[in-house]
Amino acid sequence: MLTPKMKTLLDRIQRANRPAFHQLSPQQARVAYRMGAEILDLPRAPLARVENLSWAGRPARLYAPSVDKLPVLLYLHGGGFTIGDLETHDSLCRQFALRAGVAVLALDYRLAPEHRFPCAVEDSVAAMRLLFEQGATLGLDATRVAVGGDSAGGTLAAVCALQARMDGLPLALQLLITPGTTARADTESHARFAKGYLLDAEAIAWFFAHYIDDAQKDDWRFAPLHAEDFEGLAPACMLLAEADPLVDEGLAYADRLRMAGVPVQLELYKGVTHDFIKMGRMLPEALAAQEAAAQALRERFERA
Repeated sequence: MLTPKMKTLLDRIQRANRPAFHQLSPQQARVAYRMGAEILDLPRAPLARVENLSWAGRPARLYAPSVDKLPVLLYLHGGGFTIGDLETHDSLCRQFALRAGVAVLALDYRLAPEHRFPCAVEDSVAAMRLLFEQGATLGLDATRVAVGGDSAGGTLAAVCALQARMDGLPLALQLLITPGTTARADTESHARFAKGYLLDAEAIAWFFAHYIDDAQKDDWRFAPLHAEDFEGLAPACMLLAEADPLVDEGLAYADRLRMAGVPVQLELYKGVTHDFIKMGRMLPEALAAQEAAAQALRERFERA
């Protein structure tokens, strides 16, 4: 099922024999993830604006290819709500800004286990609301805002889109990259890709145990597929990986959005695993996904 390049990468990872995240403390896992997060990413592209700032009470980083008044993507990084930060996704955010010609505001939301559910949700929603209210103070076009993220960040982006509809905010796009959307990791793809496909079942259980109590998992802010109503949500661009434990729940979410009349652009990349979009040095599928995201942003912002 895997592409030759993807299989080669997984073989290399296995031979490196580094401790898995679930064998480490959260603090150790954060360091390990930061050290390796951009090894397969494209080099950090130079941009006209790269600014560290505080946004909605959290550290953030603004990327922009020019000093013009640009529309903005709020980007929420992956990492199982437990690891990941501004550094681990710096290259990816630069690519979105460069390819789409938009500003990207990356948010360093609070992480578990120090800050359990729903802290990450609260930070993400607060940052989105503030972009609409005060984005102009950053020289941005606050009338054109999108939200996006990968993995856990994709979950948070989907939740932000649901909240934006409740708040009456005219979100232009939700960019959902390999998002989690269900409550208990019980789809067929979770069993099929439980081990040996980069994101193992043990890691998912470790992330969730740090982030949320089992009794809370049916909350739509953790499992957006459990929301009651999907009508009127912002258009979605969904980028999924075929060999990913989360692929079934991503497909299910796309189906629910479409059934509710939400425009959905769905791209399923064959033969690659979770986190593939951050492997642009090696995988052509990563470059294709980055360009698909950029095109979706350009088109939706033009219509906004």
